[in-house]
Amino acid sequence: MRILIACEESQRVCMAFREKGHEAYSADIQECSGNHPEWHIMGDVIPLINGNCEFKTMDGTNHKIVGKWDMLIAHPPCTYLSTAATRAHSLNAKENTKESIAERTIKRIEAMEFFMKFIMADCDKIAVENPTGVMNTCFRKPDCTVHPWYYAEDENDTENYQQKRTQFWLKNLPILTYDLARIKKPEFEYYPNTGSPKNFMNVVKNPKIRSKTFPGIAKAMAEHWG
Repeated sequence: MRILIACEESQRVCMAFREKGHEAYSADIQECSGNHPEWHIMGDVIPLINGNCEFKTMDGTNHKIVGKWDMLIAHPPCTYLSTAATRAHSLNAKENTKESIAERTIKRIEAMEFFMKFIMADCDKIAVENPTGVMNTCFRKPDCTVHPWYYAEDENDTENYQQKRTQFWLKNLPILTYDLARIKKPEFEYYPNTGSPKNFMNVVKNPKIRSKTFPGIAKAMAEHWG
């Protein structure tokens, strides 16, 4: 299959599908960190999502897609869409002003429009990923929700044995299945003031690292959809 993975600089999903023999390309406004520039499109992905397009990968090779993509997978930025961003839209937070809320609201609307461009793309199979946020209510609830630890090899698989809620809105694709009897849920320390767990999203502060797809989830996507 010819697969476009939008908003992915890590190339983890791209590589998982490539390992299955598919013609997958990652695309992002950033350079790729997955060490496969021959599979990465650096630039605006929106002109490419409906297929019938030409593009150049970072190694300088020209490519042409005739017809639609067989599958579109998108990871639109969640900076203004996530539940965590909601605090910035309330005057109850002392640091907010009417001006800052107005600015953030405009950016949230733009982020919602960007999200919906992938949902409405001319492609028969679509998966759009995001954490819990405004799209759950302003659009619809996701089709499936998973955590990285669902796909960890065992409790010593520290790369995947993490808790990070990951949601998918799907079109003509099966939900990601898992066997929770195979591995026990990770135990976390909790912050005393808020009661929230010290999980991956709360402990890791680098947004670029936090946005990367976990290898276990990427592998599950390729196995279920590829």
